[in-house]
Amino acid sequence: MTPAARLSAAIELIETIDAQRVPAAKALKEWGTAHRYAGSGDRAAISGLIWDVLRRRASSAWLMDADTPRARVLGMLRLERGMTTEAISNLCHGERFAPEPLSAAERSALTSRSLDDAPPHVAGDYPEWLDVPLAAVFGDDRVAEATAMASRAPLDLRVNTLKAKREKVLASLKHLGAQETPWSPIGLRIELGADARNPGIHAEEDFIKGGIEVQDEGSQLAALFSAAKPGEQVIDLCAGAGGKTLALAAMMQGKGRLIATDHDKRQLAPIYERLSRAGIHNADVRAPKGDADPLADIRASADLVLIDAPCTGTGTWRRNPDAKWRMRPGALEQRVKDQIEVLDRAARLVKPGGRIAYITCSVLPQENGEQIRAFVARHPGFELVHATNVTMALGERAVAFRAAALLSDEGVLMTPQRTKTDGFFVSVVLKRPH
Repeated sequence: MTPAARLSAAIELIETIDAQRVPAAKALKEWGTAHRYAGSGDRAAISGLIWDVLRRRASSAWLMDADTPRARVLGMLRLERGMTTEAISNLCHGERFAPEPLSAAERSALTSRSLDDAPPHVAGDYPEWLDVPLAAVFGDDRVAEATAMASRAPLDLRVNTLKAKREKVLASLKHLGAQETPWSPIGLRIELGADARNPGIHAEEDFIKGGIEVQDEGSQLAALFSAAKPGEQVIDLCAGAGGKTLALAAMMQGKGRLIATDHDKRQLAPIYERLSRAGIHNADVRAPKGDADPLADIRASADLVLIDAPCTGTGTWRRNPDAKWRMRPGALEQRVKDQIEVLDRAARLVKPGGRIAYITCSVLPQENGEQIRAFVARHPGFELVHATNVTMALGERAVAFRAAALLSDEGVLMTPQRTKTDGFFVSVVLKRPH
């Protein structure tokens, strides 16, 4: 397919997503099935266009002064891809499979309009109802922070120290352009271009043999900040597919007791194969069965309870840009309730002198600092661990990291703008000894 034909396909797909209100991933999959002639390079390029349009949905429509699929695609080429009006015009020549030529209004908008007068939620590309909570966290920086959350994310990998060393894996993945992550001592990063194909990490020998896992650097740091140690009893209360479970196991060096559970056993399905591939033998996966509590035998005995809390996922907008446009206030309210429930559950499991590591992939204060303040108020037997102490896990990188991240009395907030990671909040609370 020519670049012009790919652009036409992207406009068509955005029209489908709008009309049918389907997730972008589903629309892309169905389009690929219906257009078998499109090669993997074509599909990757069209996917890149779609995700970029979703990232810049509001600002592109503002730039073009029109909220149509075509307008959003054209505006995205200007804002996200940095293309000139002439370059865009060269793609829209109206010949075979190409979009229709630019109208006078479109050419004028591309040439003369800007985001200078756009309100924050438009310039930052996020739903208007989120402007107040984002302003509470970032103030006047919210447009820059949100713009970074709308940018393209790299592919981050965590080296499994039970099986591999970062130096060796770095050399092994040199052909993919892998580099060391700036903060995590066990991370690697592969930058991806706008039209980049999936690098096929799952087919790499290092992955097959359990030497690496796909995990954003922010998620790696969140696990490190829990300070899990060999010999401890550790509970991963919202284990899901097991990303942080695997990280905890490596930190524990295979020593101690690691229990992984989740309220939804379907989320746990991938964890078994991942644990086996990673060479982890001290993990006990407890899937719920009916109404029975899978942790009924544990009361106030855990050294560490890690909560990868259910949340709105605002910190992962780089990877799932259409999710922010589907998000509604009711979803935030429900997530806050879920977080209260899981925090109170964790409080019963941790022993005196033990700790809870509370993690969200959100930047919203209701799910982060406000949630932790409310928890400590409900449970006076717990006290906050200062963010300075939490970040000591980074060793010599800690000082620079503290300068980059947003630290508060309640915890540490990482963002794409500040730390070049997904948005993660981490808070550690200590249960006072009797």
